[in-house]
Amino acid sequence: MKPWIGLRAGISTAGLALVLVWAAGCHSYSIETTVENRTGGAIRLLEVDYPSASFGANSLAAGGVFHYRIQVRGNGPLKVAYTGKDVQQTLIVGPALSERQEGQIEIVLLPDNKAEFHPQLTPQL
Repeated sequence: MKPWIGLRAGISTAGLALVLVWAAGCHSYSIETTVENRTGGAIRLLEVDYPSASFGANSLAAGGVFHYRIQVRGNGPLKVAYTGKDVQQTLIVGPALSERQEGQIEIVLLPDNKAEFHPQLTPQL
């Protein structure tokens, strides 16, 4: 056996081990978010703010559902803003979120500028 073949195999094994250790230490915390429009009419300019970022949609039909995955950086409340069929801007403050939480949260937009929040999240750290 040639000596350089054993050296190459040893380097490849060590490199693979380093990659596996690095990958095991990297965990991406995320929250699956669902917004459901039960307001009785279409909404426009939907925006969901959470610590460090936001997402939204130009419109969401009555009965429509919007899914989005978020990664929270920092701590703070979840906020939902939209323009309803009455052309009024609505702002609703939801539960507090913190970095490294994961799970899912359902946001149900209701008539009369109300909302329900159904979080299934790991405890805040």
